[in-house]
Amino acid sequence: MPIRTLDDIREVESRPYADFMPHTSIAQALGAAASRHAQRTALTFVESALDAGVSPSWTYAAFAQDVNRTARLFQRLTSGEVPRVAMLLPAIPEAYFALWGAEVAGVACPINYLMQADAIAELILASGANILIALGPHPDLDIWAKVEPVRRRCPGLRAVVAVGGSGPDGAMDFAAEVATCAPDPIDPRRYRGADDIAALFHTGGTTGAPKLAQHTNRNQLHASRGAALMYAMSEEDVMLNGFPLFHVAGSFVFGLSTLLTGGEVVLPTMLGMRNAAFVARYWSLVERHQVTLLAAVPTVIATLLSIADLASDRRSVRALLTGGSPLPSELAAQFEERYRIPVRNILGMTECAGVISIEPFDAPRTPGSCGLPLPFTAVEVVPDPGMLACEGTSPTGVLRVRGPHVGPGYTDASRNPGTFDADGWLTTGDLGHVDLEGRVFVTGRSKDVIIRSSHNIDPGVIEAVFLRHPDVELAAAVGQPDEYAGEVPVVYVSGRPGVSLDAATLRAFVEPLIPERPAMPKRIEILSALPTTAIGKVFKPALRERATLHVLQDRLQTAGLLDAFTVETEATPSGFAVRFTNLLGASPSVSADQRLQAVMAPFALAYRIVPLT
Repeated sequence: MPIRTLDDIREVESRPYADFMPHTSIAQALGAAASRHAQRTALTFVESALDAGVSPSWTYAAFAQDVNRTARLFQRLTSGEVPRVAMLLPAIPEAYFALWGAEVAGVACPINYLMQADAIAELILASGANILIALGPHPDLDIWAKVEPVRRRCPGLRAVVAVGGSGPDGAMDFAAEVATCAPDPIDPRRYRGADDIAALFHTGGTTGAPKLAQHTNRNQLHASRGAALMYAMSEEDVMLNGFPLFHVAGSFVFGLSTLLTGGEVVLPTMLGMRNAAFVARYWSLVERHQVTLLAAVPTVIATLLSIADLASDRRSVRALLTGGSPLPSELAAQFEERYRIPVRNILGMTECAGVISIEPFDAPRTPGSCGLPLPFTAVEVVPDPGMLACEGTSPTGVLRVRGPHVGPGYTDASRNPGTFDADGWLTTGDLGHVDLEGRVFVTGRSKDVIIRSSHNIDPGVIEAVFLRHPDVELAAAVGQPDEYAGEVPVVYVSGRPGVSLDAATLRAFVEPLIPERPAMPKRIEILSALPTTAIGKVFKPALRERATLHVLQDRLQTAGLLDAFTVETEATPSGFAVRFTNLLGASPSVSADQRLQAVMAPFALAYRIVPLT
């Protein structure tokens, strides 16, 4: 049945849970899909942006066989132990075989291959991985250079497998090894059960105390089935999924959801949306593969608006699905107006297999909304006494969620307090409210994480590196609004008494020490003193406001509007908003306002324009 309202979700919930999700393991679910859709296409890989229409693809039957072979390989390599497979792979077909093969046979741990080797090794050690599978030497993406230093630090690795050719340095060749394995399913008695751990996904930064969220089979199946239902997916759908599999949206919200319904997943080259040549031909490739669903973070939406492609036929596309970072309502409206393709937003977390609420495909988009909670899911607001409720909504406060997709916690249980509680609630760290129709709105964040292009960055990781400099007394990293990435990290630093700090010198010091490239600060600003609370803690809301004003002043200058507007922040129930004051007279002010609105459209910022009084 189509999902439009909360009543429709209640109707789903009135029936037995087994009607919603009949399977108890990933192995069962993929096996059922292969049986039901054996000759339909499950996976297609666009190897090159110059795709001539002959892209390798797998039917559901062939896909299941390669997953089975991979599961058997992992079993063989661990000789009776439960396979625990660390993955350093881009979104290529072998990554799909490895992820699902690992989960069928044991536990998967997909890792962001852009991290530095030391950070990757910390995650592997924390996961207890006994197998590492990584992309072998490749001219377009050098992951392999990190493998040897990782292997030296991780003595628990019993096998290292290379994808894409012969394995150097004693590593096994994935293609050659899986070819020796039978395509039949593994012994069902060895399937992972509904509440067995299927995967570990890292989140929130990685240094000496890695943060690995545990997923059970039930968690992943519930999230994926919920996404499929809310998006009204069918076997006719073709999902263009450029998300990497170390990101829960790529694995479940847009990946497993499609496979559960018999649709086709199209992978847009090894580099995905980081491939400029692919992006330039995006719409022609959408036409060639008759894509029906686009999966993209808000920054990609902004990029697609800049592509001049009037010749390609986009009639196959029924929706663009987005999430991972805040969605500016103006950006969604611009995309819908230009391409006549509806945009649907999402709220998700790694800790609950990627999804909490989704804007249903069959309901109209509500600006600012993250949609309705999945079936069998409760979303509550823990009110903050200092925040006011908007009319027609719950009080504004911290959102928390409970349901079958909420994971059992982190591998290090000492990290659970404040996020997971004993009653099954997961505190999101997002500030928001729920309206009378049940829609969830996020209006800010209480947690400290910086979200850059849907990638979570722990500011503590950045700050710790700056504090290693002998002349730095305090360092605070915050997210600065950015049109393309949503947020980029910036750092505010104060020096020890009597020393003089230089931003360029600090950058040279920290650059080799920051554990991952996305965490490298976009800007370093040195202050005589950082703002602090009454108890001496750095007051980051003031720094976020400072970072926001900095970037908006810069954009006003670039747009030639610096003499037309002043910009400042003002307090709101959920934090702060931006106020622009129009300094011009009545006649030119309309044009100036329109130019300012165009500047602000890509930003996920609340703002208003007021006349000079």
